[in-house]
Amino acid sequence: MHPNNGLVRWFYLFIVVSVAIEIAWYLFVCKRQYPWREMLTSITIFVMRMPVRRLNDLAVAPVAYFLWSHRVTTIPLNTVWGLALLFLGQELAYYWMHRAGHQIRWMWASHVVHHSPEQIHLASAFRLSATEFLSGNWLVYLPLFFVGFSPAAVGTMLATNLFYQFWLHTDLIGRLGPLEWVFNTPSHHRVHHASNDVYLDRNYGGILIVWDRFFGTFAAEKPETTIVYGLVHPIVTRNPLRLSFHEWTTMARDAIHARSWRERLVSLFGSPGAAAAQQAPSE
Repeated sequence: MHPNNGLVRWFYLFIVVSVAIEIAWYLFVCKRQYPWREMLTSITIFVMRMPVRRLNDLAVAPVAYFLWSHRVTTIPLNTVWGLALLFLGQELAYYWMHRAGHQIRWMWASHVVHHSPEQIHLASAFRLSATEFLSGNWLVYLPLFFVGFSPAAVGTMLATNLFYQFWLHTDLIGRLGPLEWVFNTPSHHRVHHASNDVYLDRNYGGILIVWDRFFGTFAAEKPETTIVYGLVHPIVTRNPLRLSFHEWTTMARDAIHARSWRERLVSLFGSPGAAAAQQAPSE
């Protein structure tokens, strides 16, 4: 379900050039120290993810093509309305996948890696976990194949979504006026990466921000509120292995020491906040 390899090469070239421009802007225009160590950690985690990502695709593809072969209908993608439905369907699936990644601890165990940077910069866009297959993120997209979208088309649209989000990971771009009403922007995504109470668990959209507005998860960046990036309970390390597996090991420990099956299920599949409250010592 990968896009054309030629496009992938151009994508990586665009990343390298963009990061180089960002570094130069930090150093020579803003006179700020660039987060070199954060960038190195993000690159290392991304490299760790690459071989596992290929294996994930091999595992998901048979399920995707099985559903596609038993689809309800075929939605034509040589029409404007068919492409519009593919775009909106993928965006809606991404919204719920992303929201579940924050609200279900089993899925958060993977997504937490992306939220571990304490400074937002372009390289933090590809700090993505190698354990997403285990978390089951891909399950959210299965209905798209069954209703009539080919796995290749969904994969290409998802890649477009992720490519778009690359430029959102920066604090060098301010508000963008009327575009903020419809599209996800760097301002909206800075809110998403914030650990402030007022910003927590907001703005899950990919390209669009309309689903957040519709489902009540939207929050605008407030000039009077300084954003604190990272996790509510920071993982005080830049070790890629610890960042990748810290939540999995903590979750397993909590499940093993749970006092009942209800507590065990909350430890695994409850919200991260509920699991933390359950483990807090009673007074």
